[in-house]
Amino acid sequence: MKPKNILKYLMVAFLAVYALGACTNSTEAEQIFDQTPSERLNAQKKELKDALLSSEFGWKAVYFTDDTQLGGFTHLFKFAADGKVVMASDFDDDILKHESEYDVVLGSTVSVVFTTFNKIHLLSDSNNYPTTALRGKGYMGDFQFLYYGQENGDLLFKSNRLVKEVRFVKATQQDWADLSKNLLSEQNLVGGIDKPLFKLLEINDGKSIKKYEFGYNPLSRYASSSSLDAGSSEVVSMGVGYTPTGLVVSPALKVAGQSLTNFVYDEASESFTATGTGGVSAVIKYSNAPLRLTDDYKILLPGSPHAWFGYYVGDYTEDAPTNSELFVQELAGINASLPAGVTITSVQLYLNHSLGNFIYYTFAGRAAIFHYVNVTEDPVGKKVILTHKSWNGNTTVGSPAFLKEFDKHLVNADGVYVKRENFKLFYTEPVYTFTSASSSFRMTTWKLN
Repeated sequence: MKPKNILKYLMVAFLAVYALGACTNSTEAEQIFDQTPSERLNAQKKELKDALLSSEFGWKAVYFTDDTQLGGFTHLFKFAADGKVVMASDFDDDILKHESEYDVVLGSTVSVVFTTFNKIHLLSDSNNYPTTALRGKGYMGDFQFLYYGQENGDLLFKSNRLVKEVRFVKATQQDWADLSKNLLSEQNLVGGIDKPLFKLLEINDGKSIKKYEFGYNPLSRYASSSSLDAGSSEVVSMGVGYTPTGLVVSPALKVAGQSLTNFVYDEASESFTATGTGGVSAVIKYSNAPLRLTDDYKILLPGSPHAWFGYYVGDYTEDAPTNSELFVQELAGINASLPAGVTITSVQLYLNHSLGNFIYYTFAGRAAIFHYVNVTEDPVGKKVILTHKSWNGNTTVGSPAFLKEFDKHLVNADGVYVKRENFKLFYTEPVYTFTSASSSFRMTTWKLN
């Protein structure tokens, strides 16, 4: 066949295929556009209304408002046809059901709006912020969610403010009954007054284990964990949500190509574990000792220059975030044991002073008390051990009853960890913390010379 004829036949074939395609596309277009935009939106509105009412026990959403700096908050919703919604959440200790109103509205798309106050609004209150960086922004949450359809029975939304995906899954009766267990998971992660102050994140890629110092802000529910490898600046960050059995994190923790999102709590080891395949896992657990041991304690040792540290009631050291719950409780215990009108005003440590080594307790309403101590080094544990010498220079008297419980956290055979912190408390003086090796007692001081 001549080239001229080949070209002619190709053109005929092309036009035939084009005509067939045009016919098909025209048919599809007629199917898509057989409704006006208003009719399509109204149909979608009805679809969402029906869907919200279709689940017997309502819907559950773990709402990560912004997982670059905030964690997740579980909300349960039970919608009614009369525009009422019953809601509960684990945002705070109030997990009771609250009734409010909602509406399904039309805009550029269909959305569900919680029109009167309920727990979801706590995430959008700009005056309710968990960190200084979020001042005036709150928890970056929404109370209006744009509807984008359904997937495997779930309702898909995007938040109006940050356009983040929010997925409503069908709730069960057990979800409502178990919501309070989220608060137990929170306590297990945050720790109580009797729990160690330090936490470790261990990541196992199936071949080796990497360790991180697990840092967690319970207000923002956000974790930033710094690598413990020498010279490493790696930080693993993730938002944390609570579940009845442990934790859920976002973004997912990526380990050896696997995505770990669910951590299960083990009561015996007091740890949370996310398990993959092929030996891949991640564990969050407590540590009795600081994860980064330093030589900061050496300035307290005999032969060093005089060192003076002070904690002061009513001053900036009182507001330091490094003061532990146990320390605050024990300090309050001193005041509770003192006569009316007498209160403790400071706890000071003097090392290598001309008078010796002593803890100096001052009060409003009574004379100060000196607890003289001996100082020895634990070079392996990188801490100092303070042992009793005398009270006010008298070796025959015992501990004052009102100081006994407080003082035992500093003066005992297990010793004290000393750390120079990397922050200041208003003034330029260095900040040092003293952490008991035998309890969760940690006191924050200025170094005053």
